[in-house]
Amino acid sequence: MSAATTRSRTARTPVPDRLCAEAVDLARAAAEEAAAPGVVGEHVAVVSEGDRVVTHFFECKEPGYRGWRWAVTVARASRAKHVTLDETVLLPGEDALLAPEWVPWSERLRPGDMGPGDLLPTEADDIRLEPGYTGEDEPPPNSAVSEVSREMADRVDAEDAELTTRPATTSRGSIAAVADELGMRRARVLSRYGLHAAADRWDEAFGAKTPMAQAAPASCVTCAFLVPLAGSLRQAFGVCANEFGPADGRVVSLAYGCGGHSEAAVMPKPPKPAPHALDTIQVDEYPLRPARDSGSVPAEPDAPTEDLGHS
Repeated sequence: MSAATTRSRTARTPVPDRLCAEAVDLARAAAEEAAAPGVVGEHVAVVSEGDRVVTHFFECKEPGYRGWRWAVTVARASRAKHVTLDETVLLPGEDALLAPEWVPWSERLRPGDMGPGDLLPTEADDIRLEPGYTGEDEPPPNSAVSEVSREMADRVDAEDAELTTRPATTSRGSIAAVADELGMRRARVLSRYGLHAAADRWDEAFGAKTPMAQAAPASCVTCAFLVPLAGSLRQAFGVCANEFGPADGRVVSLAYGCGGHSEAAVMPKPPKPAPHALDTIQVDEYPLRPARDSGSVPAEPDAPTEDLGHS
């Protein structure tokens, strides 16, 4: 049992080759050649990587690489006494100072990081955005397309009316029914003074005179992240729904703006490479001999010359 335990332990951690383990000077010379002068420190460890393969570790004195070590691997062929160099690398140790994992800028950005003058580009296929209605493609009032659209809209309204369950406690035409439809069935509502006071507070915090709005490329009235309010305040205010904007979840003026505007800087799609110009389908014919009339010398002999009468 003791012999089996010893053999298994030896198989897991092989004993370093003697000649390779003694090649400290060769390993140090290789590390000093790869590194800058004076940055290779003391020999700290030797590790066996396999049969006749050993790695020597040297302390690294390079500023900014605290805890790193120069690793030089040497090897020896079977039945050979000459040790050769395998590779030289700089590896981090257990307490090495490592750089944080790289994170794309789109994932590093957090709410509140945007300042006046900053731009937050949005991708063309941003899942938070979808095409809106600007009225430019609206068909003429008397066209066939407009009639079909009106019919479909009426059908949708009819289906919504069937699916919507409304309380039958009020009769249509009464004051309570009108208040119910307007969403005002409350004991008291905001007065005109209360509306103006709220509008003044919101405009002071997120209005057109703020530094962020002054440096913005566009206003919130054209931003896709603006959620309009209901009632009379929708003419001047909305709610910001951009999680990376400085006013996320806040009531903002339509004249307010920031660098997170949905259309301020749209990231273009990557260019599509042009197709390869080489035609591998068509067969090109190459004659083995040139054509008879392709050269500068005629193939047929000249006709007999006439006697010019010279002596």
